[in-house]
This record gives sequence, C-alpha cells and structure tokens, in this order.
Amino acid sequence: MGFSHKRLLSFRYAFQGISELFRSQPNARIHALAAISAVLLGFWCHISRLEWVCISICIAMVLAMEALNTALEFLTDLVSPEYHPLAGKAKDVAAAAVLITAIGAAVAGALIFLPYFFK
Repeated sequence: MGFSHKRLLSFRYAFQGISELFRSQPNARIHALAAISAVLLGFWCHISRLEWVCISICIAMVLAMEALNTALEFLTDLVSPEYHPLAGKAKDVAAAAVLITAIGAAVAGALIFLPYFFK
C-alpha cells in the first residue's frame, strides 16, 4: 500500500469518525447547531476577519473536544464494561473538558456579538 493511498485511507477513517460522532452523540449535534447559529450570526453582524478567526477556532475546539470525549467514552466502555469508579472519573473529567471549552466559546461569542446588538 503506497503512501498516498494510506493518506487517503486516513482521511476516510477521519470522516467515518465525524459521521459516528454526529450519529451517536446528541451533544455533538447541539454543538453543531450552536456553530451554525454563530456562523449565521457572524454573517448577519458582518463581523471582522479577526472575529471570524476567533469564532472558527472556538467552533473547532468545541467539536474537537466533543470528539475526544466521545473517543474516551468508547474506549472506557471497552476496557471497563462494568462500573468502576476510575472509569466514571475519567468520563466525568473528559465531559468537564468539553464543558470548559464550550463555556469559553460562549464567552468569546458574547464578547464578539453583544457589542453589535448594543450599537
């Protein structure tokens, strides 16, 4: 198998992961809806290029954290199918990482969008 074929397969697997994320995780769909809302609001408010960069990074970070959380949950369920306190802690901390990132994104969104509504 050649180098370019392996690279194409890696993209295929990544897109399969994105598909699994949105099919199996309701929170990922909620984050996607929030991202679409932020993009539409950005167009409506005619935000600056720098504000678009910030919004884009926030969207990518939240979705990436959701994907990592989901991967950790799948792996935890595989290695610890029955309840174990450490498995529960691992899942809780991973979920906290998503929450922290989402709160940060919401604060950034408020700092960007609220001034447009108070002009």
